Amino acid sequence: METPLLVIKNVKKYFPVKKVRGKEDIAVKAVDSVDLTVNGGEIVGLVGESGCGKSTLGKTILKLHDITEGQILFHGEDITNYTENQMRPLREKIQIIFQDPYGSLNPKKKVSQLVMAPLNVTGKYSREEKRKKALGILKEVGLSEKYMDKYPHEMSGGQRQRVVIARALINDPELVICDEPVSALDVSVRAQVLNLLKDLQKERNLTYIFISHDLSVVEYLCDKIAIMYLGRIVEYAD
Repeated sequence: METPLLVIKNVKKYFPVKKVRGKEDIAVKAVDSVDLTVNGGEIVGLVGESGCGKSTLGKTILKLHDITEGQILFHGEDITNYTENQMRPLREKIQIIFQDPYGSLNPKKKVSQLVMAPLNVTGKYSREEKRKKALGILKEVGLSEKYMDKYPHEMSGGQRQRVVIARALINDPELVICDEPVSALDVSVRAQVLNLLKDLQKERNLTYIFISHDLSVVEYLCDKIAIMYLGRIVEYAD
């Protein structure tokens, strides 16, 4: 039997709260005993109301938050206690598309610099190779060469989100965590970006964890659905 791409077991992420008027220390249980299995090539929808812990779970899988308790397995390998140096090679394999295309792009950098940034971290490519890869991935997400020298403020929200998607995919990841990637976009642009994500998933055999509270989007895109409530997954279904 094929090993699942990602398995999370009993994962908890608590944020400690300072003592209030001499009471015992308490913690916000943002993620509380979550189990989830994601197979390669699947799109798993993670759904719940605002504040239920969806985005925190996504960032905990990426180890952008330190885990309080539990286990994270990627390709069967336990990455729970990996240091940042150990995680660095894995960052090519696990990427995130953030919710806000305005906030997740440095306004002082051109699109070419933004998209090539992940390649700079790996140190594998020459300058010409990096530019060629950046051009290729921008064309794949529907942006022409003229956008290479633009700054984020010169682009629309939909175009910015395409840049964010290009940056996430330039290192050929296997797992992409999509953190409400269309919720900050106009309704007219949402369908275009959703279709783009669906096409890229098929072409590249990607695996998505798609975080959303829009059920129509999840129905359109996802193979499986996990419902989160108060930090826990309370329901899991096709």
